[in-house]
Amino acid sequence: MTQRKTNQPARQLRRRGSKLHVELAQEIGEGILNGTYAPGTLLPNEATWGAMFGASRTAVREAIKTLNGKGLLVSRPKVGSRVEPRSRWNLLDRDVLAWHCAAMDRKTLLISIQEVRRILEPGAAELAARKRSPQQITRLEAALGGMRAARTAEAMVAPDVDFHVALLEAANNELLIPFGIIIEQALRQMFEFTSRHNPRPMGVIPLHEAVFVAVREADPAAARAAVIALLADTDEIIVRRASPGRRVRGG
Repeated sequence: MTQRKTNQPARQLRRRGSKLHVELAQEIGEGILNGTYAPGTLLPNEATWGAMFGASRTAVREAIKTLNGKGLLVSRPKVGSRVEPRSRWNLLDRDVLAWHCAAMDRKTLLISIQEVRRILEPGAAELAARKRSPQQITRLEAALGGMRAARTAEAMVAPDVDFHVALLEAANNELLIPFGIIIEQALRQMFEFTSRHNPRPMGVIPLHEAVFVAVREADPAAARAAVIALLADTDEIIVRRASPGRRVRGG
């Protein structure tokens, strides 16, 4: 077990009051995910953290408690807080996923997201074509309308994310629905990249329309095929434009 030495100058966190522990948890969490605090590292005590960040012991304690709950730390009386092995990190937690994405190089991140999407989205689309409700069709149509109305590639990001999250929810599988919420941050980073580097950003709209029509018309095979085609288009952009060694910062 290693003891983390901290010679960094103190700095003040931006938030004050009851939300201070949130930012402190983010600072420490990002340090864990980017390797500053490696698994097995024994972290500084509450007084040291407080001096580093101008935070009270109460705020530090709440931040550590938050990170314990996310599987990043384990705390023991009279020992302190130690970084857990990566296998125990809850990467399905929204915050942990965001910190993980920020720590990865761009191409690795995008490929990882695509691998997850290929596992989830074709099957979800097939289920959605069978099980979607009228209200879910309306939500998909609204997201598609937002994409059509966008005047810039950047403006397409939010409705594009909404479309894919709505597609997962339309599958009406209670175990699948949380993945839509959890990977929302990852999709946002993915689409922020692809929207900037796609020479024909509006060209993805017909691909989304094909998914929507197949789901609306209750055609599971067509829905699966349409999503696979959409993912293949994104793969092409990643291969053509993403370069290794550059990191993606979340939006």
